[in-house]
Amino acid sequence: MKASTFVYPWDVNGDPDAAERIAGLGVRQATLASAYHSTRALTPRHPRRRIVTALHAAVLYPVDAGRWQGRRLRPYAAGDWAPGDAYGEAAAALAGAGLDVHTWVVLAHNSRMGEEFPDTSVVNAYGDRYPWAPCVAQPDMRAYLTDLAVEAAVRPGAAGTELESLGWYGLPHLHAHDKTAGVALGDAGTYLMSLCFCPSCREGYVQLGLEPDELAASVRRSLEPVWRGGGPDGGWEAVEKLLGGELATATRAWRDSVARSLQTDVVGAVRAAAPEGFQILLHADPESYRVGANAGVDPEHILSVADGVVVPCAAGPEPPLAPFAGHASGGNVLAANFPVVSGMGGSPATLVEDVTRAAGLGATEVRLYHAGLASDEDLSLVTEALARLGAR
Repeated sequence: MKASTFVYPWDVNGDPDAAERIAGLGVRQATLASAYHSTRALTPRHPRRRIVTALHAAVLYPVDAGRWQGRRLRPYAAGDWAPGDAYGEAAAALAGAGLDVHTWVVLAHNSRMGEEFPDTSVVNAYGDRYPWAPCVAQPDMRAYLTDLAVEAAVRPGAAGTELESLGWYGLPHLHAHDKTAGVALGDAGTYLMSLCFCPSCREGYVQLGLEPDELAASVRRSLEPVWRGGGPDGGWEAVEKLLGGELATATRAWRDSVARSLQTDVVGAVRAAAPEGFQILLHADPESYRVGANAGVDPEHILSVADGVVVPCAAGPEPPLAPFAGHASGGNVLAANFPVVSGMGGSPATLVEDVTRAAGLGATEVRLYHAGLASDEDLSLVTEALARLGAR
């Protein structure tokens, strides 16, 4: 199966050996960040540094000034962690090493925008605002995300793109010094704590015949057992148990329609701007009520719109590939994404077994997170695993 690894521009720029080293892993593709959220990242092999601090979400290339002129919401330029056309410089080096280059675009995840424009954020049933989570129901935000996707995805020379967080972002977020794990929320508590009550979402609830204040009160009451440590286990059925089937179904109808239409619009806009044959994948979860970087989708719908999906497949429980495989056509890509940084919970030592299992569940490609962050030992194990898989 074709393998790709995720890469940041700062992993490559300033390191004359980086591109060849990445190609030497045995991958055919580099999925290179062109728009990314704030982060603090290790660069364990760079000749000049070891830590990169990206202070805010930014595009890693010069923006098209004409596209954004006069608009309230616009992308932020990167600081000294990715100056100039950092993406373009890294892409040229990776292509020069013989790798296909696809863009990696993070969309609905932007803490700086939430701080500067508080009205754009998700607001939960308690009135707490999530500055890291833009509300994707708001018309201005949807227009911003669509144009950002087009600009950041279709970079010169790119053969495709992978769109991350194209959907609802909610409570889960690796925020600075996170202190949110004291109560186990589970899928149900996370969903309820991620329901948005901004003006756009309140209007959406009204259109479905709900009274927003009453709905928010119901959500707060439903969460009381969770705060006491007695919330039900399980997925969507646990949401229905806490909130009641009718209300749960209504909230999901609103959120699913918003996410589905945004995903359709963004993929369509990227495809219209891209050259023929340009591949568009979404980082996705097959349960549409879930939130986060792997946005919840309807598998049948998303595979009819995009060329495929990238699915998290960490070692352990069975990866969520089957719902996508059940709706995939011969042209769809199902890329299984494996963390291979052992210090971040990855398992490069079991990569052959993990990939083999994913292939049996329908995976057609492999993604490796992340060549820039992994240790030399991790990368050695990856190289050995890809060589073994290539020989099969």
